[in-house]
Amino acid sequence: MKFLSLLFLVLLSFSCQQKDENVFTADLIVYGGTSAGVMSAVQAKKMGKSVIIVSPDIHLGGLSAGGLGFTDTGNKSVIGGLARDFYHRVYMHYQQDSAWKWQKKEEYGNKGQGTPAMDGENRTMWIFEPHVAEQIFEDLTQENDLEIHRDEWLDREAGVTLENGKITQIKTLSGKTYRGKVFIDATYEGDLMAAAGVSYHVGRESNATYDETWNGVQVGVYQHKHYFKENISPYVIADDPSSGLLPEISASPSGENGSGDKRLQAYNYRMALSRHPENRVPFPKPENYDPARYELLARVYAAGWGETFEKYDPIPNLKTDTNNHEPFSTDYIGKNYDYPEASYADRKVMLKEHTDYQQGLLYYMSHDEKIPDSVRSEMALWGLAKDEFVDNGNWPHQIYVREARRMIGAYVMTEHDVLGAKAVPHPVGMGSYSLDSHNAQRFVTADGFVQNEGDIGVHPENPYSISYGTLVPKKEECTNLLVPVCVSSSHTAFGSIRMEPVFMILGQSAAAAASLAIDGNVAVQDVKYEELKVILDQENQVLTQKK
Repeated sequence: MKFLSLLFLVLLSFSCQQKDENVFTADLIVYGGTSAGVMSAVQAKKMGKSVIIVSPDIHLGGLSAGGLGFTDTGNKSVIGGLARDFYHRVYMHYQQDSAWKWQKKEEYGNKGQGTPAMDGENRTMWIFEPHVAEQIFEDLTQENDLEIHRDEWLDREAGVTLENGKITQIKTLSGKTYRGKVFIDATYEGDLMAAAGVSYHVGRESNATYDETWNGVQVGVYQHKHYFKENISPYVIADDPSSGLLPEISASPSGENGSGDKRLQAYNYRMALSRHPENRVPFPKPENYDPARYELLARVYAAGWGETFEKYDPIPNLKTDTNNHEPFSTDYIGKNYDYPEASYADRKVMLKEHTDYQQGLLYYMSHDEKIPDSVRSEMALWGLAKDEFVDNGNWPHQIYVREARRMIGAYVMTEHDVLGAKAVPHPVGMGSYSLDSHNAQRFVTADGFVQNEGDIGVHPENPYSISYGTLVPKKEECTNLLVPVCVSSSHTAFGSIRMEPVFMILGQSAAAAASLAIDGNVAVQDVKYEELKVILDQENQVLTQKK
């Protein structure tokens, strides 16, 4: 009888182990392997918490490792904590002779955006190659012994379990379950936040919603250079409406200025291009390549435009971070409106469409006779960087999701906060970049010409604080979730907040708050700000502008 009892216990133990092999538990579950996600996990470990990063992506770092190497810094003095450490690590990497494989260090021009690329006085570097950034994120995971589950996609339909306003567990499509005390949604899309039933907004609010000026439709507002300066016909046969619209132009009305809509600022891939003969790959020709879809660009050239290479921003080793530039470029305008709430399968289709459009554009600029000879000759010197994104055909693995869902949380940041018109309560970090939105639509004007709409660029006079309330939902909706990327803000405020250094800052601050909520067994909304501020000060976060 004793033997049978022991055998039963052994079998029961084995059965329980088998049952729980796909169940993982930690104090903090971070969903998303973006820069914010990694910094969240590092901070939680620093505060003695167990943490698991559940990442849909295989590569860590999001856009910081996905092509955006020409960092949008704004005022670099307000970038502190782990974010500043990241850029210090970039600096240390490029102090090594071995880092300069395709270019001599002294030949690099040190051009940055708003600050020198390499700031020796502060031992930071703000401009870098994608693979360097990704390696730094991987180094952080090793140094902090982070547990990361890659290629794990949240079951958005039935994968979030809530009890009494708290998330108790999430499940992924592979069948794994993750249980935690607090959860952080660090994705660009806000998928966990949405699946948890938290309120959010997609698109542009009307100006009336928050008494703003730069929200909603902005026809005729040209604050950057991304518009058609000349009168360009939108029709297949120039000036003949009966011939139909050219590709990439919407037939829908633009809408009234200041009105809200569901349009999103355009996405694109931030490409790492190389002009070193031994490190460049010819621009691929998409299978569905159709030169007709780029006729608008040919007409822009024919009208006298010649600024093709102004946004081939230099990063080390004769490479670029190539971004959208002027009226017809890499932004795939109007093709992302459904992306935030689309299924994974539909998003995959959209990503392929964006890739085909952008690769087709490069091929067109390199080969089509409608492109000026001078441009084609220069394009022949460029190609995809052979040593970047080597497992993805040298194409970035992360699209630039400039804006998707935005939480409607405990505090909504608006342009009034960003532009300094009101004091921000309970600061947990700072931003400083312009209210920056790319175009949201390409339409036909009343005069019968093509035009873009949605681009704004209003610069704050001073850096501004970001409230803790932007990271947490309303308490009645969820009490153990923090959202450091799809933060609670208006479209215009998000245009400034949405920079990678800021996401790192907010990821770190969110994890510090999560740790305090765990220690005190309280809702994230009830974390005592005074205690949080002490920790953030210790971590060298910059919370307010120094007088």
